[in-house]
Amino acid sequence: MGHCALLSLAVLFSVASSQFVPPYTEECRTGMYPPKGPTSRGGVGWYTVDLDLPPIKRWTALITDKKTELVTMIQAIKDLADAFVPSGRLIELVDITLPLMASTLPSPFGDEIKGIAVASGIPLGEVVLFNIFYEVFTVCTSVVAEDTKGNLIHGRNLDFGLFMGWDMKNKSWIISEMLKPLVVNLDFKRNNQTVFKSTNFAGYVGMLTGIKPHIFTLTMNERFSLDGGYIGILEWIFGNRDGMWMSFLTRSVLENAQSYEEAKTRLAQTKLLAPAYFILGGNSTGQGCIITRSRLLSLDVLEIDLKLGRWYVLETNYDPWKEPLFLDDRRTPGMACMNKTTQTNISLKTMYDVLSTKPVLNKLTTYTTLMQVSDGHLESYIRDCPNPCMPW
Repeated sequence: MGHCALLSLAVLFSVASSQFVPPYTEECRTGMYPPKGPTSRGGVGWYTVDLDLPPIKRWTALITDKKTELVTMIQAIKDLADAFVPSGRLIELVDITLPLMASTLPSPFGDEIKGIAVASGIPLGEVVLFNIFYEVFTVCTSVVAEDTKGNLIHGRNLDFGLFMGWDMKNKSWIISEMLKPLVVNLDFKRNNQTVFKSTNFAGYVGMLTGIKPHIFTLTMNERFSLDGGYIGILEWIFGNRDGMWMSFLTRSVLENAQSYEEAKTRLAQTKLLAPAYFILGGNSTGQGCIITRSRLLSLDVLEIDLKLGRWYVLETNYDPWKEPLFLDDRRTPGMACMNKTTQTNISLKTMYDVLSTKPVLNKLTTYTTLMQVSDGHLESYIRDCPNPCMPW
């Protein structure tokens, strides 16, 4: 469900409050790090995922800890679905049809999802639904920047839950709020050695944000297109399965690619179920890019180019060569704050400031992650956007 429907929503909010008349922006934030106060709930906890375990058992410890939150989250999705289809037929379809889909997913994802269903007691179809939502409902901001010493810094806001239940009383998106207690940092290990790290939602087996220490960093943003994720999912259900799920591809790349160039090639060339932006950072000067993807091929690769004065690349949810929708222009204020920060002063600290500036920070923002590839560092924070704040 893309931003094309934002116009009617904007009218709704502008009537309710002139504070929400787009574009709502503020002065670039400073001094936001270390995170404190009303915009941050603090740091995110860590869990280990042991890749040496059978896939069906890898998530048991995490899901045991987060079972209550996951059950609450999926019940909220069911309640929203019932509001759209009051007969309950939609959830009936989920419980009958989607469990069959789990067995069609590539290894190890199907078995991992089955293991999450067992550990949580949630019906398998509902866990599958939770895992495919992100193919079609994610909006984000991702930035890769190079400082004057050649260090690559990668930051992202993960925004999720657009049009998924607006809470008038609390002025928040119901699903966005439900997701925040599920945010975890994961250390994926094999032979007791870290393979990659990620910020994730408990119960979700794909990757949206991750780092392969000392090699590359990777985030994924949704790309709105008529040839979108719904079509790819329907094709998959009806047996055409030669495309790759976006978040399964990012996880596979984080797990298996051994260099920035290998990661870039795989992200650019693998056929997908849904269009996407892959934002990739490396470990050497000039290694940072936005890969704009259709389902079938790479449409563009925009790279850091210091000779052209391009010391960072920033992606929201619009093609870099096109103007963003004026109701949802997070790119312009984001770039303005990056330019104001300057290459000389960019750091994890100042990157957090940029990602804390409205509307880059908005009511959909669930977490902010900061990564520095040279020391394999990943840190993340659950976010809130105090009023007045744009609803997307």
